[in-house]
Amino acid sequence: MTPQELVLAAVAAIFTDYDLETAKGLLAPDYIQHNVAVPTGADPILGFIPALEESGIALTTHRVITEGDMVVLQNTYENAQALGAGTLVAFDVFRVADGQVVEHWDNLQVPPAETVSGRSMTDGPTEVVDLELTADNKALVEGFIADVLQGGAPNKITDYISSDLYLQHNPMVGDGLDVLGAALAAIAEAGQPMAYAETHMVVAEGNFVFAASEGTIGETPTAFFDLFRVDDGKIVEHWDTVSEIPVEMPHDNGKF
Repeated sequence: MTPQELVLAAVAAIFTDYDLETAKGLLAPDYIQHNVAVPTGADPILGFIPALEESGIALTTHRVITEGDMVVLQNTYENAQALGAGTLVAFDVFRVADGQVVEHWDNLQVPPAETVSGRSMTDGPTEVVDLELTADNKALVEGFIADVLQGGAPNKITDYISSDLYLQHNPMVGDGLDVLGAALAAIAEAGQPMAYAETHMVVAEGNFVFAASEGTIGETPTAFFDLFRVDDGKIVEHWDTVSEIPVEMPHDNGKF
């Protein structure tokens, strides 16, 4: 199986088919876990499958982005009380090696009933296109993160984001470049400035580029998982999940 096929099969075995034996074969025994509430290793996941089945959890995968041994899924979990809330939007990131899933990162957020843009946290285009532009689009987003999100040269924002079309799925921000700037300024004025300190991974495929970063909102350690859609050399759409990074976790692997 390809890395993408392997990850999708493992996720289906755990969350859809509740197939313990298949999941056991697809997860490495020393599976490295970065979820902030789940112990590391395959056994905790395998042991949780009966509870997931009993809970009636429902998984919808909206987007899949694959680069090399890394696979990113944008998911919605419903009836997800077993994971901490009735509904959760998530980015799940997996690393594959030697025919098994060996590592997992995620970031989950409860979606609000309404969003500023009127879009949900997951709707919009899903098709991966422009595969020949993967490297260029990845470099564009890496530049945006360094210059704008990490503050290297914020005045260069129009080099990266289209001034004509910028569709927003962050529930607190409306469409358009001007609205984004105003929202960031309002957050800072409210005493909760958002700061990106370090980006730990960037995964790109065609017109989609995913990035996992850590930073702060105010003084609170925060994880930012962002997905960007690029068209004609500019970022034109954005999805994300944002969550606090807890001080204590049931493993020593950290969030990233």
